[in-house]
Amino acid sequence: MPDDFDRYRSPLETRYASEAMQRLWSDGHRFGTWRRLWLALAESQMELGLDITESQVEALRNHLDDIDYESAAAHEKRLRHDVMAHVHVLGEVAPEARGIIHLGATSQFVNCNAELLILRDALALLEAKTAALVMALGDFAQEWKSLPTLGFTHYQPAQPVTVGRRAVNWAQDFWLALEDLEHRRSNLRFRGVRGATGTQASFLALFDGDEQKVEELDRLVTQKSGWSEDHRLPVTGQTYPRLVDAQVTGSLAVLAAAVHKCATDIRLLANRKEIEEPFGAQQIGSSAMPYKRNPMRCERACGMARYVMSVASSPLQTAAVQWFERTLDDSANRRLVLPESFLALDGCLDIMRDVLSGLVVYPETIKAQLDAELPFMASEEIMMEAVRQGGDRQDVHEAIRGHAQEAARRVKSEGAPNDLIERLQGDPLIAGVDLEALLDPSRYIGRSVSQVDAFIRDVVEPVRARYADRPVESAALHV
Repeated sequence: MPDDFDRYRSPLETRYASEAMQRLWSDGHRFGTWRRLWLALAESQMELGLDITESQVEALRNHLDDIDYESAAAHEKRLRHDVMAHVHVLGEVAPEARGIIHLGATSQFVNCNAELLILRDALALLEAKTAALVMALGDFAQEWKSLPTLGFTHYQPAQPVTVGRRAVNWAQDFWLALEDLEHRRSNLRFRGVRGATGTQASFLALFDGDEQKVEELDRLVTQKSGWSEDHRLPVTGQTYPRLVDAQVTGSLAVLAAAVHKCATDIRLLANRKEIEEPFGAQQIGSSAMPYKRNPMRCERACGMARYVMSVASSPLQTAAVQWFERTLDDSANRRLVLPESFLALDGCLDIMRDVLSGLVVYPETIKAQLDAELPFMASEEIMMEAVRQGGDRQDVHEAIRGHAQEAARRVKSEGAPNDLIERLQGDPLIAGVDLEALLDPSRYIGRSVSQVDAFIRDVVEPVRARYADRPVESAALHV
């Protein structure tokens, strides 16, 4: 343990990302996947008639996870090649199969195919976590669908909504991002068995020019790796198209933007003392100001989401400069961008699940904030009612406008309460209007309640049914 404090460790590992996501991007999982790909290749080559024995294949099958990392490091230091280092390490524990490991393949057979497998599984994990946010917000919206709250446009008071209706706006963002993730994962295509420049020349040589057997080899390896044969890339260079990375990280950035928007709204509502993220009994908001209840979870989610959005441009640049069939400047970049995008977003989603499952609502504060602005918003209804009772529209409009402007001036300049209603009650042009009835907030929330009901029925419940058999680990935050 002391050694851990003498070297840099990514906070994505120590503070933010879940164990499940870290396992997917771990060296053990990656190199174990390489071995499974080598096994699939050898099995398929044997089945198609190459001089490979069952005992050689069995030797590979018996050593899928017993990886000697120290030996691999020593080989890589000597060879300056990570894939060949692991070919040697596997050959050391399966000497009988040493001569047929990686037969006809280039490094990207294991690198690209393994990465596609990891991307597929990592996307599936994010999907389940995003679905959990949609469901949590659906539950929250159902509970608070009828509570009117001040709406905002331009961050200025606007027509009321309800607390639940605002929550389904957040939920819809996550749902749209979820559909994007699902689409991206369902359209991932396996690289397969392609060779040094994608022409399959080495495999054609192994099979004495038999193109049908080369095609069957590609199909078999694809199938053994857990992909359907119609989900193969039609052609590749040495690597799968790096545009795929740009597509995937673009989808992650969309989800990160949804996180940032939701978390920012909650931070703004916390400032208004209307809604807060959960706050622990012994949690400290500030080392200097004991009263503080800072929205630190949402702040952290925003910071990490911003990072995910910012790195989404890097795969685009990488894809744009892949010369001809392949160049190597993608490698170091992708070792950083791909895992860190997933790890950071994974941490964001765990934070938001923790927040959205424990949001604290303050109905009386919400009512007080709405009541302070409602007289202004009710002014059109008041004018129309006065006109219905026989008043002249232009005279009533001018009277209400004058009272509203003076009430607003006193609120802003003197810090006085909004006295518009008292002013209107004393105006003979408004004398017959039932102002109390017109100040019922439920008159101004439109179809908020029915829209929440429809969203839960048409969006949340289908998501709940679709993900019922895909539970995710509880969001255990480190800090």
